[in-house]
Amino acid sequence: MQVYIHIPFCESKCPYCAFGSHSDKFKQTKSYFQALQKEIATSLQKVEKISTVFIGGGTPSSVGGEFYEEIFALLSSKLAKNAEISCEANPNSANQKWLENMRKFGVNRISFGVQSFDEKKLKMLGRIHSKQTAINALNLAKEVGFKNINLDIMYGTKLDTKKLLESELKIISNLKINHISAYSLMLEDNTPFKAKFKLKKDSPSLAKFLINSLESLGFKQYEISNFGKPCKHNLGYWSKKDYLGFGAYSVGTLGNQRFYSPSNLDEYIANPLQKRVENLSKNDRICEYIFLGLRSKVGVKLANLNNEQLEKVQILLKSKKIYQKNGRIFNTNFLLSDEISLFLT
Repeated sequence: MQVYIHIPFCESKCPYCAFGSHSDKFKQTKSYFQALQKEIATSLQKVEKISTVFIGGGTPSSVGGEFYEEIFALLSSKLAKNAEISCEANPNSANQKWLENMRKFGVNRISFGVQSFDEKKLKMLGRIHSKQTAINALNLAKEVGFKNINLDIMYGTKLDTKKLLESELKIISNLKINHISAYSLMLEDNTPFKAKFKLKKDSPSLAKFLINSLESLGFKQYEISNFGKPCKHNLGYWSKKDYLGFGAYSVGTLGNQRFYSPSNLDEYIANPLQKRVENLSKNDRICEYIFLGLRSKVGVKLANLNNEQLEKVQILLKSKKIYQKNGRIFNTNFLLSDEISLFLT
């Protein structure tokens, strides 16, 4: 079983972020973690082994390491021997004490929300750290003992040029880390960036340049936005494995059901065990399976497709949009995954 834990606190709310998080409710941290402990303790009674854990948010590093001690105490007896335990962090809040605590608790993969090493771009994105703060945090994580390190970067902004991306890539090449997540800026609903089209630059050529450059640095693309040593937890999502979601705003899946925690902090704290259940139809599940498989190296098993979809597969094979190997089809260009998935479904 895989586990996702949501920490809905942030030092500041980025204007592009649509995730469930708050920068003004830290006074509820203690009560939130008490509710989280109750939910985890209750749910884990039915779990035999946990293969991966991912702590996301929000910003997990905005909360002191001491709050996580009881969480890991609850998880410890269920963890598989070589469980991958990932935790997100921001450069400005992941200090040495926090990093040492998380490593002591068992976190073996750290993911930094850097987004950029360009000061103007950082300011435009509403980030509150500097280029040097980010570099220092990444180096500190290595000094503390983390060997499995990811950094998030963002492209597709109005400021992006080949020259700017080259300067970011040069810094990345010197960091000696093993994973990059590269996301195109999205103008999400219910965010300050919604409909601010002048902030975004859609450039397939720049996206392709970034992908090719990352691969030339040794970060092999294995999903539309991910490069380097694969994250086992995320591969589980793309393979449609079941997972438990803990915390406000979290989501989990078991078989043909999806479970939603309250998307309200007070409501979750009052009753952390309540879940809204969505029953997934066979069509829902196959559409998700195709979409996730074709945007990653997981691929799609031909035996799971119906006759109409198999006919469309032949069209895609002839046009060399996909390739076939060992009874599965794989995408040749992850940037076209949405179009290919829509064609098949």
